[in-house]
Amino acid sequence: MRSLTAKELRQLYLDFFRSKGHAVISSASLIPENDPTVLFTTAGMHPLVPYLMGEKHPEGKRLCDVQKCVRTGDIDEVGDSSHCTFFEMLGNWSLGDYFKKESIAFSWEFLTDEKWLGIPKDKLYFTCFEGDKDAPRDTVAHDRWVEMGVDPSHIVYLPKKHNWWGPAGQTGPCGPDTEIFYDTGRPACGPDCKAGCDCGKYLEIWNNVFMEYNKVADGVFEPLEQKNVDTGMGLDRTVATLQGVESVFDTDAFSGIIALIAELSHKGYKDDPETTRAFRIIADHTRCAVFILGDQRGVTPSNVDQGYILRRLIRRSIRFASQLNMPRYALCTIAERVIDQYGEVYPELNENREKILTELRKEENRFADTLKKGIKEFHKLVANLEGTEIDGVSAFHLYDTYGFPIELTVELAKEKGVTVDEKGFAAAFEEHQKKSQAGAEQRFKGGLADNSEATAALHSATHLLQAALRKVLHDDTVSQKGSNITAERLRFDFSFGRKVTDEELREVERLVNEAIAAKVPITCEEMTVDEAKAQGAIGLFESKYGEKVKVYTMGPFSKEICGGPHAKNTGDLGRFEIKKEEASSSGVRRIKAVLIHD
Repeated sequence: MRSLTAKELRQLYLDFFRSKGHAVISSASLIPENDPTVLFTTAGMHPLVPYLMGEKHPEGKRLCDVQKCVRTGDIDEVGDSSHCTFFEMLGNWSLGDYFKKESIAFSWEFLTDEKWLGIPKDKLYFTCFEGDKDAPRDTVAHDRWVEMGVDPSHIVYLPKKHNWWGPAGQTGPCGPDTEIFYDTGRPACGPDCKAGCDCGKYLEIWNNVFMEYNKVADGVFEPLEQKNVDTGMGLDRTVATLQGVESVFDTDAFSGIIALIAELSHKGYKDDPETTRAFRIIADHTRCAVFILGDQRGVTPSNVDQGYILRRLIRRSIRFASQLNMPRYALCTIAERVIDQYGEVYPELNENREKILTELRKEENRFADTLKKGIKEFHKLVANLEGTEIDGVSAFHLYDTYGFPIELTVELAKEKGVTVDEKGFAAAFEEHQKKSQAGAEQRFKGGLADNSEATAALHSATHLLQAALRKVLHDDTVSQKGSNITAERLRFDFSFGRKVTDEELREVERLVNEAIAAKVPITCEEMTVDEAKAQGAIGLFESKYGEKVKVYTMGPFSKEICGGPHAKNTGDLGRFEIKKEEASSSGVRRIKAVLIHD
């Protein structure tokens, strides 16, 4: 088995799939475009949803990449040997080309061939979908592994909870998967221990998803006309396996960061379990915060959506850093190490270095004051507590007034031997959201995955909106910082330093409706990034040199790099109406708008 660095594994993976006819594409932004179902890109498939639904990708039917991802659903697990909030996903796709048999053969060759990873075959275990009322048992995947030489005793069938992927929201492409595990050599937890067990003996390193279905709004799973393969291999976990270390935090991806934390805290990484956990949380959360702040659509800390997650990560890091008696602004020092380590692979981190460090300092200053006042309030609350539970309204007061994330309140309460009514907090939080942030409850209502005419029209409207904003505000630096579309409305975040006046909003509205009234065709051309720039197209130039992109043109009104889908003609959009303009986060404004069909 080859021992590879993170950098070597990234390159080897791309080299392998390039040799199998796959085009290498760039990592998309961590902030999903026009997708209300998730706050962050949580898997490599999210930026490719239009192509999984049938849109033609400009680079062809076989693709591979290294995608930046953020998942915070299991944030409380961070600190163990394998969980991270930010991670890089090595992925390859077939968009209506090869399917299960070829995909499994590729995975087997890359994992076991001495030319590639050379993992001993007897160390690998596999799971397949056992079948249910929605889809049959996946005997094709099972039998293919056996054909490749896998001992049948190393393959188990598991239910949808384990071996089914997607969709992230209520609708979208999905299907059975086959997961690949590495036997760590740890003892089995019992007689029923097998691949898929959570005890730590079997470490999942790769997942091959066979997208055969589209889940529609009524819960029905319809067969997809275009069957796709979507695979994901976690870079950190695979490097840990190859390097023979006990956790992802012991690989070269983290070793420099961990060493710096030890230097700043004057403590040893493995002094005791609690210190080890604190080191890992600081390392993980700071790395994640750097990538969110440094992203092409980077957000800043706030009390809603992505900004709330970012604030939670930073403040949790600060709290654990203070427990280790690290100096003020230690996170900035660690952030610089992260930027230096990843800047070559992700140049946006170097480009946004000052922004990253400035925002970390600002948040640390805010939190220092908040923490002092909030902890005082927390102790007062516990001292006057009747019983052993902090009620939800009081917990929300700590959040709303002192910026305490519920997780911090729970952690502090645990230290005092009391509990928190988290359901009551959630209810108070939801009530607050309804009053102050319209649309938050829409989060799981579909998005581009539903591929409907309504969402396509709203998507096209965001292009016209951005073009109009640039014209009215006389600012060519105005750029999209996030977009959230449901079938009912659009929400568009853009970079701008002040409130847009009512007069300016009416002019923006007028220009968009003028473009709609012109009834111009919405056309799509494939070209290189340089060609798109030369034609004056706007958008995130995140693609590599020479890589082809799609450019959508709406007459003289808009020319923008985008993946689609779109309406066919601006005349199909209906009447554009702005409902609200507000601040989203520092330097970012938000517009909510609808299309009305009279």
